[in-house]
Amino acid sequence: MPAATPGGAHDGRRTYGQACPIAHALDLIGERWALLVVRELRLGPRRYADIQAALPGLGPSVLAQRLRELEAVGVLRRRVLPPPASAKVYELTEWGAELEPVFAALRVWGMRSPVVPLRGDIGSDTVLLGLRAYFVARPRDPWTAAYRIDLGRETYRVVVVDGELVTVARGEDPTAPAPDVHVVAETATLQSVLTGKVPLASALADAGLTVTGDLAALERLVEALPAR
Repeated sequence: MPAATPGGAHDGRRTYGQACPIAHALDLIGERWALLVVRELRLGPRRYADIQAALPGLGPSVLAQRLRELEAVGVLRRRVLPPPASAKVYELTEWGAELEPVFAALRVWGMRSPVVPLRGDIGSDTVLLGLRAYFVARPRDPWTAAYRIDLGRETYRVVVVDGELVTVARGEDPTAPAPDVHVVAETATLQSVLTGKVPLASALADAGLTVTGDLAALERLVEALPAR
């Protein structure tokens, strides 16, 4: 983030000090790592340790500071999960969730960068967010299926109803019926399959991805995503 100009502070932090909604938005979410912290909450609540694991380049003191700042301005909130978990988690507020179009625009803009190639590790949330972003609904060729996807320590729920993607969320839902498909995969392997770089059959043969249940439903999910 560029150095803020003198003139005013927000909760003790630097501010651009301009009566402009863009400058004000950057006062709130423009600090380094802030938007990536928000990104990690887009699919549901997360514990502090899970956010830190997803952003290994972010030191604990800076993460704690960003969480405090984002909570102070109303982008996220803390709550305690009910027993037996009883863990403290962070989640987006309704207002924080309204940043979704910002992420969509940044994704499109970043993919078109002529300068910096996409490289480095990719997190499990990013894989599922990509599925949500690129899924192409097929109302003329509908299908309905529920998926459980396990990537490392994270579990995700994906639901398609009549060819429309209706749910992409992190965590299990004890009230939901059993999934039609259970996928266990390495994060990089699933990303390669969903982006069309590796055929699903090859990932299954190499044991980087295993499927229990309706394989045809998984094939339809993969086919709903354009190669990129």
